[in-house]
Amino acid sequence: MTVDTPYASVWRADDADQQAVLDILTEAFMKDPLACWLFPEVGERERLQPHFHRPLLTHPAAEAYLAGRREGASVWLTVAAGQTPHEEQPDPPEGGSDSVFGENGARLLALGQALAPRHPDREPHLYLPCMGVIGGRQGAGLGSAMLRHRLERADADGLAAYLEASSPRSRALYLRHGFEDLGEPVRVADSPPLWPMWRPPHR
Repeated sequence: MTVDTPYASVWRADDADQQAVLDILTEAFMKDPLACWLFPEVGERERLQPHFHRPLLTHPAAEAYLAGRREGASVWLTVAAGQTPHEEQPDPPEGGSDSVFGENGARLLALGQALAPRHPDREPHLYLPCMGVIGGRQGAGLGSAMLRHRLERADADGLAAYLEASSPRSRALYLRHGFEDLGEPVRVADSPPLWPMWRPPHR
């Protein structure tokens, strides 16, 4: 279903759109502070980000959305009470993730271990692991359109939402859409801060 907003059209991506979603997220996060820390080499950042995002798209609970003229993308997961977003993910094939990410794998593992205990599990909720807009269209309202599109339905269903903001700019966007900081920011070694954020359903 396509929903037109004052800013942009937002629609649910299907399997044929998967590469478009990966391409948008890769471009959108090329200058993101966390992506730069995880993948310091620019060429490796472009090569490895699709491997980072693809498991989210193939998660059994994933919903992917596109916005504008394929200029923005978001991935949401519906998480049941008592679960973590990665419980339903199959284990990576032998030599899979570690060999793909190489020495960057240690940073990915440390980050995951630091974030896992901060993820709330007391009630069912939506989890937004990634949302991005390509460089030339950032600030044009596409992120707000994607948030409103999914959060309106979450509110109707009585679902809360959780995310980790990876930059001050994205944190400010989420604050405007009803998210609140959930404790102190998370840092791993010399990483930039990530802000766990929670949004109760709005009635």
